[in-house]
Amino acid sequence: MEFGYFTLSDNHYENNPRDANQFVSDIAAEGLYADQLGMHSAWIGEHHFNSLGVLSCPDLVLAYIAARTKHIRLAPAVTVTPLHNPIRVAEQWATLDLLSGGRVDFAAGRGYDAREYEPFHVSFKDNQGIFEEGMEVIQKLWAAEGRISHHGKHYNFDDVRITPKPIQNPMPAYIGSFSKPSIELAARLGYGLIVAPFAAAMSYGGLKQVADLYNETCIKHGRKPGRLMCSYFTHFYDNPQQEAAQRARQIRYYKECVIPALPGDPATAPPSYTYFIDMVKRLHQVQPEQLTENSVLLGNSQAITDTLKKVEAAGFSEVILYFNVGMKPHQMVKEEMDRFMREVAPHFQGKHLERRAA
Repeated sequence: MEFGYFTLSDNHYENNPRDANQFVSDIAAEGLYADQLGMHSAWIGEHHFNSLGVLSCPDLVLAYIAARTKHIRLAPAVTVTPLHNPIRVAEQWATLDLLSGGRVDFAAGRGYDAREYEPFHVSFKDNQGIFEEGMEVIQKLWAAEGRISHHGKHYNFDDVRITPKPIQNPMPAYIGSFSKPSIELAARLGYGLIVAPFAAAMSYGGLKQVADLYNETCIKHGRKPGRLMCSYFTHFYDNPQQEAAQRARQIRYYKECVIPALPGDPATAPPSYTYFIDMVKRLHQVQPEQLTENSVLLGNSQAITDTLKKVEAAGFSEVILYFNVGMKPHQMVKEEMDRFMREVAPHFQGKHLERRAA
């Protein structure tokens, strides 16, 4: 199993002295540090208008990281494809794949915050349809030998060929999923899947159930199942005082960042987001002592290793780790990244062992 760095650039906190520019700079430095530590990948989220996160251009940050590294894989987490023309998305990520020597892992999702849609004049209500058609267009553009045309409900064009083409053929691609429609789309297009354990537990009962559903859906569509990945909030502690601080940090993230960004009003949420309503209710009520391995890696190195062994057994081949959550200081983030790669990662087979040895 491989391990990656992950962030959604959460910075929407009360009385927050850290400005967006500083945090984006910290994230770029952490991505570079992930490569130095032998981590497999860097996954950087896309958010706009300081709704939850402050990093709006993961493609540019990853290009910066690509120019200064040789090994780490480069991935958005995720590209909110309905906010962009799919032709442009295909061009941008193909270009990064070329310049990085074939290191892109493309990942896409439809987001969950209507406030990010409105200034771009994109329908949040119809974003499932926009997302699905856009992903099909991107896939066709990457795969096409010559020029293609497309005439759909949301996108129409004739005689288009993108240049450059990605080095990787096919380009590794993933759908970020909280719902059954996203799992269905990933299986139909032959994409891998990224899930959040807390969403998997709420919607399906756990990661193993998500893996089974994805694999069954791939078989139904005549597709070979792709790679399964999941993301985890990650906090080390070694004594009760540290534990209390880390649990409080995670709760603060839920209360001040996540809940305000979710479509929590049943009267206005699109039908494809009804599962979020229950999620919002649970997050409103969650207490620090209720944080479990269904959502967060918490504890010393042995406790985190034990949880990840269960994830590995469920069929997941990569875990991306969200260290810099809840206003955790930059230096502390780097210390926890280093500790993970020294004390946890060696218990799992993967390319990271070769990187560390080198």
